[in-house]
Amino acid sequence: MAKTREQKEKIVEELADKLSKAKSIIFTDYRGLKMNEMEELRDSSFEKGIDYKVAKINLLKLAKKIAKVDIDTEQFKEKPLAIVFGYEDEITPAKVIYDFSRAHEKLEILGGLLDGRPMDNEEIKTFALLPGREELYAKLVGSIASPISGIVNILSSNLRGLVSIISQYKESIS
Repeated sequence: MAKTREQKEKIVEELADKLSKAKSIIFTDYRGLKMNEMEELRDSSFEKGIDYKVAKINLLKLAKKIAKVDIDTEQFKEKPLAIVFGYEDEITPAKVIYDFSRAHEKLEILGGLLDGRPMDNEEIKTFALLPGREELYAKLVGSIASPISGIVNILSSNLRGLVSIISQYKESIS
């Protein structure tokens, strides 16, 4: 059923808002995916704080003008387009889409934007293979804590040695 002008204007405003707020944007061709697979992708995206939205090219063209985002929409001609919007983390959308595309080969990653800079399919795959934010935090904390725990072990071993010497001396006197 055709959408009214008001519905289209609302969609354009929503797209423009998402385009301006997103840290990373990934464009996908969802041809060949079944409806339950699309729902699975939407649900997994939503759990990670990511929006997955199907959009018409003409509405995207209008939204990009409003949001003042540089997107080459000509590359998406003749393809059904779904857009992934990542607001908090730049890497998570790439991970979610890449993992889903590996499990469902019909989903094709077309390209994207990272902080306004265009990315191609290979760059998105590279980002998807990077460790996540939480894993990087854990590695950083481990790197910071490692020298400190080493110093604690050295100091405590000296104290253990001192206690051992004192206890041996005490036993030799008795």
